[in-house]
Amino acid sequence: MKRRTLDLTFSVGGGLVAILLLVLGLVLNNQSNFAKTYVRDQLSEQRISFTPVAGLSDEEKRADCLVENAGKPLTTGKQAECYANEYIGLHVTEINGGKTYSESSGDARALQEQADAATKSDPDAAATTKLVTEAKIASGKVDALFKGETLRGLLLTTYGFTIFGERAAQAALVCFLVAAVLALATLAGLVHARRTPEGELVLPEVATGA
Repeated sequence: MKRRTLDLTFSVGGGLVAILLLVLGLVLNNQSNFAKTYVRDQLSEQRISFTPVAGLSDEEKRADCLVENAGKPLTTGKQAECYANEYIGLHVTEINGGKTYSESSGDARALQEQADAATKSDPDAAATTKLVTEAKIASGKVDALFKGETLRGLLLTTYGFTIFGERAAQAALVCFLVAAVLALATLAGLVHARRTPEGELVLPEVATGA
């Protein structure tokens, strides 16, 4: 095979791959920018702000991110993770002795059934009044846990979305770098092909005698 042909073949192939990587990098970069902008806009609409330092409890101050973001609006995925885990996560555990919504919901239903049964059998009894009150308190805790865990889950999902955006940005950078290397290699191959004599072979032909 002629050297010039080989140079042109590799140069064209490398150029095509470089173009494909460039396009892929642009797509990934676009998705990364979309994720960043979308998260910022959606979080900004919620108008959530971190508690100022003066309002933080001693336990809350142990979380460095709560102190660093004190008084700031919540607009980034990293802030969402902090708020979800260190602020909401902390206060959710205080609602019902560390029990989750699922655990508390079962307890509340059982207590409500007892209160309903007592109300039917002896509605004026002190024990019935106590059960009804306890059932209402348990139901309130269940509602609070549901709201807290739901918001926490949504914020963590938002944080996860930003991680995908960051990974897309990293992948885009790799695509751009590889595309740049291939573009340089393609240019070098074309220059070499131009300078190579038309009839030069990759491997010189070996003369054979009869």
